[in-house]
Amino acid sequence: MGIIAGGGPLPGQVAAAARAAGRDVFVAGIEGFAEPSVLAPYAHQFFRLGAIGAMCQAFRARGCAELVMIGPVKRPSFLSLRPDAEGARLLARVGRAAFMGDDGLLAAIVRVLSEEGFQILGAHDIMGTLLAPEGVLTSTPPDAAAMADIERAVSALKLIGAADIGQACVVQQGIILAVEAVEGTDAMMARIPLLVRPGPAAILVKLAKPGQERRADLPTMGPETIRHACDAGLRGVVFEADSTILADRPSMVEMADAAGMFLLGIRP
Repeated sequence: MGIIAGGGPLPGQVAAAARAAGRDVFVAGIEGFAEPSVLAPYAHQFFRLGAIGAMCQAFRARGCAELVMIGPVKRPSFLSLRPDAEGARLLARVGRAAFMGDDGLLAAIVRVLSEEGFQILGAHDIMGTLLAPEGVLTSTPPDAAAMADIERAVSALKLIGAADIGQACVVQQGIILAVEAVEGTDAMMARIPLLVRPGPAAILVKLAKPGQERRADLPTMGPETIRHACDAGLRGVVFEADSTILADRPSMVEMADAAGMFLLGIRP
């Protein structure tokens, strides 16, 4: 199995799960994003983001039939991508999707890699325990006011998700304080302390976009998400059950409980 690795610990967790299941693993780390310490225990090689052709050749040389894409990578401009020769050929087949939102681009990349003979898997196909469960994970449950804010957030996210804008928003007392765009969830939460109102604190809600390519870009949360939520003074974090990756769920629950925050998986 080949892994195209972005940042964070998840590429290592997926590699470990694949190895435990008896798969041989080769990791293609994206320079500037993948962490050397995470990739160190596995056969790996680093590639610049535009070296798509070299990556594919490395996967073929090692007999990789299956590919997993996991870990955050900041989307570059096409001018800075500088694809290699085979990469340029593959990107040409992506076509107009390259100039669309992330959903269209990722779906096109999955299609092209599939046409090249690779079977594309989601990280959750290797580690089913990564997916968020439904219900309250913490000792503190949401109250009626929180549930009303969650309903408000879900309505907003259906609109911005359908427009391929973002996956998350923060709501307080029925008012949408912030909506995620290209900056990402953590950077969005950094704005919250300047926007909050007196009274019950705000809530973060993060959902998969309608029609999102689940094999390449499921919403992901981890301990860093909870740390940023605590810094922003939030009282709850909500995610879509079976459609959100929770990296290190036990640590997330422990941190949330210590802060008196609720974690809730929903099916909107």
